[in-house]
Amino acid sequence: MTFSRITGTGSYLPAKVLTNKDLESMVDTSDEWIFTRSGIRERHIAASDELASDLALHASRRAIEAAGLQPSDIGLIVLATTTPDMIFPSTACLLQSKLGIHGCPAFDVQAVCTGFVYALATADMYVKAGHCKHALVVGTEVFSRILDWKDRGTCVLFGDGAGAVVLSSSDTPGVLAARLHADGAHTGILSVPGTVCDGRVEGSPFVSMDGSAVFKLAVRVLGEVADEVLPAAGLAKSQVDWLIPHQANIRIIEAAAKKLGLGMDKVVATVDRHGNTSAASIPLALDVAVRDGRIRAGHHVLLEGVGGGFTWGAVALRW
Repeated sequence: MTFSRITGTGSYLPAKVLTNKDLESMVDTSDEWIFTRSGIRERHIAASDELASDLALHASRRAIEAAGLQPSDIGLIVLATTTPDMIFPSTACLLQSKLGIHGCPAFDVQAVCTGFVYALATADMYVKAGHCKHALVVGTEVFSRILDWKDRGTCVLFGDGAGAVVLSSSDTPGVLAARLHADGAHTGILSVPGTVCDGRVEGSPFVSMDGSAVFKLAVRVLGEVADEVLPAAGLAKSQVDWLIPHQANIRIIEAAAKKLGLGMDKVVATVDRHGNTSAASIPLALDVAVRDGRIRAGHHVLLEGVGGGFTWGAVALRW
């Protein structure tokens, strides 16, 4: 039987760092107000000439190198983003070109902050079915482009970045189980409702969020999907070595850990340094924990995402 497992991770953050102190001069807010409500101290902002595919390129090269492969070894690219380079072609195809890869399937996944979990679950099925030996799974965002920098309720929360993994076929299990969900009835609590028509933007092109409603729904569904995916993976909550949730804010992260009975010493949290990087947040945090040695062979890792749509999902891994 063919399984899939992560063989390489990589990430990239733009050079520009925007601190809470910087934001104090831009909008009516304070470092204390931001940190106590979100756990965020700083975030990275892409340069004006940096696109989602550029961030993805850096992260992908690092993941491919970590896997001991060449770009030509990649047989599938699944890229999660909410902020594509353009309407079409897909950012995955643009990344494919920048990597010098030709011919393999490449497509985008749009599930907002759950995007990487959706992309990883999709690539897992593709690899397990024997359609390729190595898949590149990427989450990349330039969320700063869709923020209203006068809205202190949203502009202080988000940042830019990219994370990537190589998922390879294996004789031993790596991805143990995945569960994905969505409920479009909750569209209104988190969205960017603008559209392009006749060369004009109709509606708002900025993030709109009901923070209280998002918090309540996120905490509930993250608990439910953990209860669903862990039994499917043959794991008890006590067997989870590391929880890597979407880095939305520290209060949601703490609530997700509490539902699992985990202390924060078993949670990978990068929200203080990265902010909410949407589809990039989980692979960014994963790469940090792999490279600093926290995640080691044999560990059980739970990835959980939740985002606009409303979407949510989880993937259980054995490292």
